[in-house]
Amino acid sequence: MPSVAPPPELQDWLRTFQRWSGPEKLLALDELIDRCEPSQIKYMMQVIEPQFQRDFISLLPKELALYVLSFLEPRDLLRAAQTCRYWRVLAEDNLLWREKCREEGIEEPLNLRKRRLLSPGFMYSPWKFAFMRQHKIDMNWRSGELRAPKVLKGHDDHVITCLQFCGNRIVSGSDDNTLKVWSAVTGECVQTLVGHTGGVWSSQMRDNIVISGSTDRTLKVWNADTGECVHTLYGHTSTVRCMHLHGSRVVSGSRDATLRLWDIETGQCLHVLMGHVAAVRCVQYDGHKVVSGAYDYTVKVWDPESESCIHTLQGHTNRVYSLQFDGTHIVSGSLDTSIRVWDMESGNCLHTLMGHQSLTSGMELRDNILVSGNADSTVKIWDIKTGQCLQTLQGPSKHQSAVTCLQFSSKFVVTSSDDGTVKLWDLKTGEFVRNLVALESGGSGGVVWRIRASNTKLVCAVGSRNGTEETKLLVLDFDVDLK
Repeated sequence: MPSVAPPPELQDWLRTFQRWSGPEKLLALDELIDRCEPSQIKYMMQVIEPQFQRDFISLLPKELALYVLSFLEPRDLLRAAQTCRYWRVLAEDNLLWREKCREEGIEEPLNLRKRRLLSPGFMYSPWKFAFMRQHKIDMNWRSGELRAPKVLKGHDDHVITCLQFCGNRIVSGSDDNTLKVWSAVTGECVQTLVGHTGGVWSSQMRDNIVISGSTDRTLKVWNADTGECVHTLYGHTSTVRCMHLHGSRVVSGSRDATLRLWDIETGQCLHVLMGHVAAVRCVQYDGHKVVSGAYDYTVKVWDPESESCIHTLQGHTNRVYSLQFDGTHIVSGSLDTSIRVWDMESGNCLHTLMGHQSLTSGMELRDNILVSGNADSTVKIWDIKTGQCLQTLQGPSKHQSAVTCLQFSSKFVVTSSDDGTVKLWDLKTGEFVRNLVALESGGSGGVVWRIRASNTKLVCAVGSRNGTEETKLLVLDFDVDLK
């Protein structure tokens, strides 16, 4: 307010105003406002507004204040923490951030019990730390600088046919008859699993146990720490093309049209499932039921204990190449270009998902969201409850050749292709984010055969069939170092 001497009539004017009744005062104020310039009205607002502002959060009991703050987005919580000292105490509340982590699917932080003072009066929140760490990891995937990947060279110029990645252990299987065990941290090949007399075409891993299936018609159970072959499982009469591990049991599917259930601890074949009339190409096992897809155009649901086929799901008009099974729904992908969603209990086809133009070679199902990769170079996101296609991952930056592999999280879809690229997409919007890998030999023979991702790492099996790209694994790291 400019410092000017008050006019001599001011006190008389104010005394007159005070004598008037309430309605008369309001009338006088209306007339006064009408005679004011915009700058004077703006000044009045600046003086009046703070009179009506109240810090209601500080006036509420702490439990109610935290309940109100729980409706804020994490970004707004961080802004609220800058309002005042008490708001910062509330915005650091560990249980508040635990709920934000649960909403985002962030797991319990390892340092949950190590609470410490940030500064006098402010407790450090492990859940907030976990949320911020995950946010920075997501930003590294989305837009962080792509650090030079670790290059793991092996398998000479052979094809890497299968890839497993868990913790810091990577296992690659190849048509050179071997598997290799790698450290994702050092990039070192720690074991070469030698013993198959034919190419390895399927594998599974749990902890330090690796199971492999080969064209030599056997499965082998390996100790990944020592490289020892613990069991060789004999019984199939043709290539072991697929397998699925659950607990200490693995189900294998073969070109001999049968499936076998094995105990990997004893090496014993527990059950043989016969009924398909062509090669079994894909299998899923949840510990209770076995679901298999085959080149005879059918999907079968089995009770392995009684070795009986519960349902034969008919509808596909060509070979079945891919399966997903969540205990309730079965999803099958076929060379007939369709994807079918089936009810496991009744065997009924709930939806036929049309839109792809070629073979659906790979799928991943999580809750009601299905992501499918196709030889037509596109990836589609579906809701299996409604049968609706939510997104098609395409556009100017789409893959230029068949999609070979995919994986998705709550935010991203990662896809690989015969075009030599690995692409990152936004799961919700379907928008292309960026290339994570782009081989120089892409388009002239370089391909990405397989990918496996964790929260912080991406493993890619790359090579070529014409010598333009050396066979190797690329390990990209998106982790953050938060002190």
